[in-house]
Amino acid sequence: MIEFLVEWLRNEATELWVFLSTNFDPVRDTLDILVVSLGIYWLLLLLKGTRAIQILLGLLALLALRLVSDLFDLVTLSWILENFLASAVLIIIVLFQADIRRVLARVGRGVFPRISERQESQILEEVVRASRDLAEKRVGALVVLERDTGLEDMVEVGTAIDSLVTKELLTSIFLPYSPIHDGAVIVSEGRVSFAGCILPLALTTDLPDGVGTRHRAALGITEETDAVVVVVSEETGGISVVVGGKLTRNLSAPMLRVVLRDLFSRESILDATVEDIVARAEEAGEASASGEAPEAAQTR
Repeated sequence: MIEFLVEWLRNEATELWVFLSTNFDPVRDTLDILVVSLGIYWLLLLLKGTRAIQILLGLLALLALRLVSDLFDLVTLSWILENFLASAVLIIIVLFQADIRRVLARVGRGVFPRISERQESQILEEVVRASRDLAEKRVGALVVLERDTGLEDMVEVGTAIDSLVTKELLTSIFLPYSPIHDGAVIVSEGRVSFAGCILPLALTTDLPDGVGTRHRAALGITEETDAVVVVVSEETGGISVVVGGKLTRNLSAPMLRVVLRDLFSRESILDATVEDIVARAEEAGEASASGEAPEAAQTR
């Protein structure tokens, strides 16, 4: 078997060398490869954070299996994969239709869209102010702040909003008489994109006392994405932040401001936890958590 593989690789390398020696143009082909590489890289940036990447990896695995079936002369498997992959273009369009729409929308807004630091700071401040007011009124709230991972595939039910992020809007959404108060608000690309969303619930049973459906939904969405979720408890009026499936409770509004600022900072450490941020803030005297000290609940 090893001798067969070595002989096959030698033959393939010889054929490749002969082809390159007779057809390769250094300037033209290098430019061609560079342009294609940049195009693929740009496409991967647009698809980053979507489930399209996972499906694409699955298709690449099938393609690799197709090559292996040819290598070992597996006729039946080769025939099945050949007929399946023959419709690859149609399969990609059907499976990636949501992501294709998203990519085209991003292209329309610019090649590498990103809200400014000032806009981001204003958005986070509006979330902090709304959370503070809702906590004082003991009104429950669930705000999901999108980062790199797209949240479109995670939203099962929701009302499209597409509005600027303001304290007044967030407060009005979560007031009890609002028809869409019982659900999550999604903040995506600097705007309130959806409200009244139903999120996947965390399946873990190792949760602290006083954790309700809102907290479980926040844990569920952060276990599958890199989103940051702000939760206001209706029962206690406490403010919590959930990141990476980890819940940090009893944050004051000033401490929430510090935590969100650090989590969304361009210079932030990706692996930094909310507890690390709180500890640094307390040491520096940036903010103090009123009431009880912040406590964390690890759910993994």
